[in-house]
Amino acid sequence: MQMEKRSGTYAQKVEESIRKKFHRQLFSKFAKAINTYQLLREGDHVAVCISGGKDSILMAKLFQELRRHDKFPFSLTFLVMDPGYSEENRKMIEYNTAQLEIPVTIFDSDIFGAVYTIEKSPCYLCARMRRGYLYSKAKELGCNKIALGHHFDDVIETILMGMLYGGQMQTMMPKLHSTNFEGMELIRPMYLIREEDILHWRDYNGLRFLQCACRFTEKCAVHDEEGRVYSKRVEIKQLIARLKENNPSVEANIFRSPENVNLSTVIAYKKDGIRHSFLDDYDII
Repeated sequence: MQMEKRSGTYAQKVEESIRKKFHRQLFSKFAKAINTYQLLREGDHVAVCISGGKDSILMAKLFQELRRHDKFPFSLTFLVMDPGYSEENRKMIEYNTAQLEIPVTIFDSDIFGAVYTIEKSPCYLCARMRRGYLYSKAKELGCNKIALGHHFDDVIETILMGMLYGGQMQTMMPKLHSTNFEGMELIRPMYLIREEDILHWRDYNGLRFLQCACRFTEKCAVHDEEGRVYSKRVEIKQLIARLKENNPSVEANIFRSPENVNLSTVIAYKKDGIRHSFLDDYDII
């Protein structure tokens, strides 16, 4: 893979685009999510987890911009886990982070090798293992939080996927306490940022990132009658796009739905693994 050397001011140009052209779409929403969901506190040490894709690279640049504002002290470690990338993909991550002046710490694991022969839910197992490795390394480096690059579209797609394929109502939370790593927390500061704005930022700056470095893409994907490959998430993304044609508010409505649950009209719900039914107190007057 041939990659041209960019000028020393390239990172500055990308940063300027965040401050000016994309300030409202990207940085303002990044800061709003941090404030709305209380994702950062003074003295936090955040492991910004970079996979090499557009979302996590942008998240790293947004964190750098936030720290430049110097509102309160916090520390950043830009963490890249190599789960078994090809040499080409590894070099692309190293190239992009160097050119964008993101000082990364890279560590290796063999997650791809460990789960490649797993036939049932390899993607779920891979995601769980990735998160465990990230928590472990982040804690070793003195961090108390890991930041992942999930965005607004990931949230609404997760809500619909749970309903249509899992028969459950749930959302992707903006932050979570780790159950296996004491004192650690996961945060999602890109929670309010639209994917279309990330794509516009990428294309405006002529950036090229990893699309999907996973060995399981073909294994996990669905093929239609014409042989085209798509995943369940892509199918949900296309469904939302069709619904939006007739209802421009559909994305916002899906996003807000978990915030407006009326328990008086819910048959049952789970809290801390315990199921509660409307019949539990139906006859109590």
